[in-house]
Order: sequence, then C-alpha cells, then structure tokens
Amino acid sequence: MSATTNIAKQAIHDKIDSQVKTVQAKLETLKAKAETTRANAELKVIADLLTKKMAIDQRLAELRTSADAKYDQAKSDVESRVAELEASVRGIEAKFKSA
Repeated sequence: MSATTNIAKQAIHDKIDSQVKTVQAKLETLKAKAETTRANAELKVIADLLTKKMAIDQRLAELRTSADAKYDQAKSDVESRVAELEASVRGIEAKFKSA
C-alpha cells in the first residue's frame, strides 16, 4: 500500500471520525434538553441513536483495519450509517426547535 493511499485513507477516517464526534455532541445536548423537559419519547429515540453511534464506532475501527479489497464497501457502509445518523439527529433537533 502506498504512502499516498495511506494518507488518503487516514483523511477519510479523520473526516468520518469528526462527523461521528459532532453527532455525539449533538446527541448529548439533545439528551440533556429531553431530560430537562421530561420528553420520554425523545429520550428513547436518543438512546437508540447513541447505540447506533456505538455501532458506527465499531465499524469505523473495522474500516481502519480492512484490506484493500473490502475497504470501499466498508467505507460506503460507514458513510451511509453516519449520514443516516446525522439525518436522525437533525430530525430530533427540529422537534426541539419547534417545541
């Protein structure tokens, strides 16, 4: 594996890791708001999303060690999971903004 490929993969990993950390921070903020307002339904959704975030963390760790043959598929899987998680978080944020 070339140094350029390693650098490109590291940049991808860093980008995804940054997205996941941003989502986690938003989820923690939303969780605090939900606890303050006793929004039980939202707390359950947030807990489910935090579980999904942990699964993404595991997939990201697997991505870092995946072989070239499986790298692109693993990368696509992680990126789609992150996009889905981000969309879910935006939906919860919108509920809190409208409340």
